[in-house]
Amino acid sequence: MIRRFQIKADGLEAALVYLSGLTDKELIQNHVLSPLMNSDFDTNTELPIPLGQIKIINTWSQIENAIFGGDSVLLIHSRTTAHQLDTKGWPQRNVEDAHNEIALKGAHQGFTEIRSQNIAMIRRYIPHRELTVKEIVIGVRSKTRISILYLKDVASEDVLKELETRIHNITVDAVASNGELIEFIEDNPYSPFPQFILTERPDLAVSHILQGRFVTVMDHSPNVLIAPTNFISFFQGVDDYGTRWLVASSIRMLRFTSFIIALFLPASYVAFISFNFEVIPVELYLSIAESRTRVPFSPVMEALLMEITLETMREGALRIPTPIGQTVGVVGGIVIGQAAVQAGIVSNIMIIVVAITAISSFVIPNYDMGAAVRLLRFPMMLAAALFGIVGLVIGWMTLIGHLISLESLGTPYGTPLAPFRFADMKDAFLRFPLWAIRRRPKGNGTIQSIRQGKNPNKR
Repeated sequence: MIRRFQIKADGLEAALVYLSGLTDKELIQNHVLSPLMNSDFDTNTELPIPLGQIKIINTWSQIENAIFGGDSVLLIHSRTTAHQLDTKGWPQRNVEDAHNEIALKGAHQGFTEIRSQNIAMIRRYIPHRELTVKEIVIGVRSKTRISILYLKDVASEDVLKELETRIHNITVDAVASNGELIEFIEDNPYSPFPQFILTERPDLAVSHILQGRFVTVMDHSPNVLIAPTNFISFFQGVDDYGTRWLVASSIRMLRFTSFIIALFLPASYVAFISFNFEVIPVELYLSIAESRTRVPFSPVMEALLMEITLETMREGALRIPTPIGQTVGVVGGIVIGQAAVQAGIVSNIMIIVVAITAISSFVIPNYDMGAAVRLLRFPMMLAAALFGIVGLVIGWMTLIGHLISLESLGTPYGTPLAPFRFADMKDAFLRFPLWAIRRRPKGNGTIQSIRQGKNPNKR
């Protein structure tokens, strides 16, 4: 849109250029056009426009970026410069609960698609001068703005430089979300394990900033990226720090146990039934053998069939409306499982194994880590089908070696186990009392390791 008008003060011709749909028309009319057309002022001095941000620009590229970014540009006849006016205005989603990361005792608010609003949420938690915000623009066509938030006196300068370098090296038309950004900057793109945390919870992002990590906030993305991370971080929930430490430690151990069950239970079933049945108690083995008398498939084919069916149902439930999706997931699982047993396609014990595996995978608090477990379940079953318990051991050792070799922005992924750091174990598999966790994790390369003094109320 080009709105031509005449400035009342000296009669100069002017034009206001903006894109309809990206600007607030009421703001333009009342706070830009009306003062310029009806007020007497000296055009050589400050403009009588009551806006918070007015910037002088003098190149066509700056004018283009301003207009496509939602600002208005004021052009005055015979002037060699233009004025960039902050008149952004488009439909926005209100702050709502983080629906994908439910917390019983955490804050009931989640990030939105507005970058400035997300930064403001974090600043409300950390109103400190050391909270630094650095902005980077990526995307040849999208001109997407990314803000990196961190504590300047705590976070590692080397890790910051590495993160900035990787983002600056991206040359692409557009980056639409932090999920896409991850694929451009992660250390090992061929690993199934996530190397960065994506969250839509401000309180979780703040807790990682206080530990010396970095948070990237992007335009149009309702979640933020947390880096660097380690394997343990994906099993730490927001509720852990609002619950008594003994309860939180028990729940965290349950998550790690569920990780092992979700990864190895189907493979263990295949190994014990196909190769190492001698380790199964006789009564249990006879019960399993009786339930498999009508099953025409081998144990590995039976397990693969049920796991693929489960993943198909899970994916289908995600693509349909939420109330119907939950019904399909529960009722569909019951109906298909019962029908499969009655038809002799699978055994009763296989239904139990699949059900326990599915429930265990839901215990993992991070979706990306849960997805990695569901993917790795299949090669583990194939290894068990080929080599039995030996295949399980090979798969386990390969998994451990892979996790130890991973890095996140150049920092070890396996810390505090590899390399071993005893001080960091206070908030790893167990969660010690908060007053006992005096130091920040060393794996982040933090400058300032002490985050709290000694508590005189505790001994």
